[in-house]
Amino acid sequence: MILMHLSDAVALAPMVDPNWDAPPASPPGMETILPEWVGWAKYVAIGAGILGLIACGIMMMVGRRNRSHLSAEGASGLLWVFGGLSVVTLAAGVVPAIVG
Repeated sequence: MILMHLSDAVALAPMVDPNWDAPPASPPGMETILPEWVGWAKYVAIGAGILGLIACGIMMMVGRRNRSHLSAEGASGLLWVFGGLSVVTLAAGVVPAIVG
């Protein structure tokens, strides 16, 4: 078994460029396309959230009489819809805060 000193291992390690952690930069030609895609995705997600809230409300109205399980499913669905909408609306602020 060969034992190496730490100083030998550091000397043998390849030199790493100190500027490896560059800020994010968009590829050429994507400066306008990616923000447009993000805007479309956010628009679709908010539309799906509106439809989800409507569906939960209908489930709660229909389940009011003798179908309490359906009403409870509609009420619990509200939490999932609000959670999903929160993630969608906070994504643009949270991701840069974590990454950068």
